Amino acid sequence: MDETLLRSLTPSVLGILVRRGIDFAAAEDAVQDALVEAVRVWPADPPRDPKGWLTTVAWRRFLDAARADTARRRREDLVEEEPAPGPVPPVDDTLQLYFLCAHPSLTSSSAVALTLRAVGGLTTRQIAHAYLVPEATMAQRISRAKRTVSGLRFDRPGDVATVLRVLYLVFNEGYSGDVDLAAEAIRLTRQLAATIDHPEVAGLLALMLLHHARRAARTAPDGSLVPLAEQDRSRWDTRSIAEGVEILQAALARDQLGEFQAQAAIAALHADAPTAAETDWVQIVEWYDELARLTGNPVVRLNRAVAVGEADGPRAGLAALAAVDDALPRYTAVAAYLHERDGDLATAARLYAEAAQQAPNLAERDHLTRQAARLNALRRR
Repeated sequence: MDETLLRSLTPSVLGILVRRGIDFAAAEDAVQDALVEAVRVWPADPPRDPKGWLTTVAWRRFLDAARADTARRRREDLVEEEPAPGPVPPVDDTLQLYFLCAHPSLTSSSAVALTLRAVGGLTTRQIAHAYLVPEATMAQRISRAKRTVSGLRFDRPGDVATVLRVLYLVFNEGYSGDVDLAAEAIRLTRQLAATIDHPEVAGLLALMLLHHARRAARTAPDGSLVPLAEQDRSRWDTRSIAEGVEILQAALARDQLGEFQAQAAIAALHADAPTAAETDWVQIVEWYDELARLTGNPVVRLNRAVAVGEADGPRAGLAALAAVDDALPRYTAVAAYLHERDGDLATAARLYAEAAQQAPNLAERDHLTRQAARLNALRRR
């Protein structure tokens, strides 16, 4: 039984039921009943469309409970609206639920956090990591957001920028974290791009496609991480790359640059290089400069230090890194890499070991531990 899959699908199925007019508590009960049924049935007979299966079973469980109620006419109306068995239609209520949770009464950061928790399927720990804050701080932020919207009607959708931020963070967690939500984030962003003609929506879709195109090459058969420079580029999805580049070029042609377009441009330069050695790092540094100007995000400056190290040499990269907050996640791993490039294997090995202790997931920790062991072995020769 794939518990991760069940956990990732639960918020979306719950959102579909709520959007169909079911009281949240009743919808939650119905979804829980469907999850219990999934645990019983799926090991012997896994469905081809897990989300469609859960939605149909949850809806039927709700109808079973409703039949015990006195409102027969309403029950009959709901029966007529029951979704047909089979795959869930490509357009559902999930994206609309993202907009509704991004309520205008909330600040942007609180709306994003609440939506990620309630609809996106992320844990408080994962959201806190994305925002670079302690888990307790994020838990308080989410609790305040819940209190703010308690009793309000969810009939005023939030703005597109907030929804884009949510989709971006959901994709990032699915791409590199513990829960695989990347495909769902791409699906929802495609829906958004089909309904809203905006270059940043297109930029986010292009960014997702370009990153997701490398998914198959990111891990070895034993599950270990494969760094970008060492990936087998023949395993990259060329169709997704071509689609992402085409979408990005159309967005950039509108001359309304935003952060997602800038990030997609960096991803496109990586995708365009036949080998790691042929990567146009000078252009990548220029795009990181644009991205830093647009966002002021310290993580951008951290990534820029790596690019500077590739374009101008490790000493220049270390100089750029010196201007970055050393408390940032992955700062120590970047420092280790640049020191290794500079030939200081002892410092690099020590920093790799320190970075492994700070790693946000097991795969990254194992990778950094192996890097430290590799350098220590070289030093002993």
